[in-house]
Amino acid sequence: MFGMSMADFIRLVLMIVFCIVCFVTTVLVLMQESKQTGLSGAISGAGESYWGKIKGRSLEGKLVKWSTVLVIVFFVLGLVLDMNF
Repeated sequence: MFGMSMADFIRLVLMIVFCIVCFVTTVLVLMQESKQTGLSGAISGAGESYWGKIKGRSLEGKLVKWSTVLVIVFFVLGLVLDMNF
C-alpha cells in the first residue's frame, strides 16, 4: 500500500486502534461515579443498600468492567507497539 511494507501497515493499524482505545477508555473513566461517598455515605450506610449490592449489574458496573478490559487492551497494545517487528 503506497510503498509501505506489511509490517508498517500493521503498525499503522495498531496505532489507530491504540488511539481509539485511549479515547474510549478516557471517556469511560470520566463517565464513572466517584468511589468516595464521604461522610454522608458512611452515616447513611449507602454501601449496604440494595442498590449498592447489585451495582455490578448496573450501568456503573458495566462501565467499570469495560474500563478494566480496555485498560488491559491498552497495555497489551502498548507492549506490542513497543516491539520492533
